[in-house]
Amino acid sequence: MNRKSLPVFLALSLAVIILLAAGMTPKNNEVFRIHIRADSDLPAAQAVKYKVKDAVVNFLTPVLADCADKAEAMAAVRELLPEIEKEADAVLEAEGCAYRCRAAVRQEEFPARDYNGVTFEAGVYDALILELGSASGANWWCVVYPPMCFLNGSDNGTEMIRYRSILAELVEKFLAGYGG
Repeated sequence: MNRKSLPVFLALSLAVIILLAAGMTPKNNEVFRIHIRADSDLPAAQAVKYKVKDAVVNFLTPVLADCADKAEAMAAVRELLPEIEKEADAVLEAEGCAYRCRAAVRQEEFPARDYNGVTFEAGVYDALILELGSASGANWWCVVYPPMCFLNGSDNGTEMIRYRSILAELVEKFLAGYGG
């Protein structure tokens, strides 16, 4: 992440923290979601779905860190649809799958879902849709913007993300300078 994107990242992080702390329910038009449909319910297809998810999340994380709002995030993702498909297809090929990925941004119906205390009501949302092969298997979904599945590192496969608080580091340095 470059210095230019740090304020945007901090603002997005603060927005997510505020949502979490307040237990708010964002409106459908404020949220951009992601939905990945596996080829089938066979264990191998389900395992591949999660590998595709990890690759796509890793690919999109730096892109989304530079987005100031939902519209910018959607525009960035739309522009990158061919590259998103390539990322997914590379995983599918490496796993020996005969099928490929189709990526699109469109509106889709989602059930209600709670992400660490933030409830997203059932309804129609703008979403990045990844269909793997026949797309007839169980699916995975989360939130692209605000980037909850890309920043919070809970049960979404992004545990490798480490958070730093510049404010906390400055306070620690200040206190260390005064022997406290």
